[in-house]
Amino acid sequence: MSRGAVNPEQQAVGAVIVAAGEGRRMDGVDKIFAPMMGRPLVSHSVAAFDDFHRVGRIVLVLAPKNLDRGRRLVEESGWNKVANVCAGMERRQDSVRRGLDSLRAVEWVVVHDGARPLVSADVIDRGLDAARETGAAAAAVPVTDTIKTADPAGLVTRTLPRDELWATQTPQVFRRRLLSEAHHRVDQDVTDDAAMVERLGGAVKLFMGSYDNLKVTTPNDLAVAEALLRARG
Repeated sequence: MSRGAVNPEQQAVGAVIVAAGEGRRMDGVDKIFAPMMGRPLVSHSVAAFDDFHRVGRIVLVLAPKNLDRGRRLVEESGWNKVANVCAGMERRQDSVRRGLDSLRAVEWVVVHDGARPLVSADVIDRGLDAARETGAAAAAVPVTDTIKTADPAGLVTRTLPRDELWATQTPQVFRRRLLSEAHHRVDQDVTDDAAMVERLGGAVKLFMGSYDNLKVTTPNDLAVAEALLRARG
């Protein structure tokens, strides 16, 4: 099948790439367009989905100030699956909803943070397969550090069982109608879309992400991500 052809599964799967944050911990640098291996950071995230055979449509959500820059990037990069570049909002969940509203005629939605540039095809593939079990799935990796809870004075109140702890990531994959319902019914602040589904009582399946699939929030993260990308060759 040629790159321009769209198979039925592609028509059923869309991706919302969320990159509307301000990046307050990046020393004044707009992390989404920070250079990484000669390309803007966000371009690595978008390219991973544009190249992935099971995804047929992409919506890129950016801060309003970055819309023109983002549209130029899409055109210059030749990403033929990017159907829209839209403006996000202050809360991440509202930005996802904006992207979701402009992503038409799909059965499955993959939500991914634009600041995770090392997402791999294998991880996206596992997510799409896992979501078919419950309608919702989130990438995650087992926690390797010992996690403790503490009171306001810094005194330990509990050591959590490490074998039950996972650090969640994106991509997260949802049946479209389930994610839409969650965004319409849950207005409390949440840190990811899986938490919205959980608040509805829905089951979220965890699937193995990657320790390399880090989120860039600081200049040090950017340096680590670039080193990992270089190591891939």
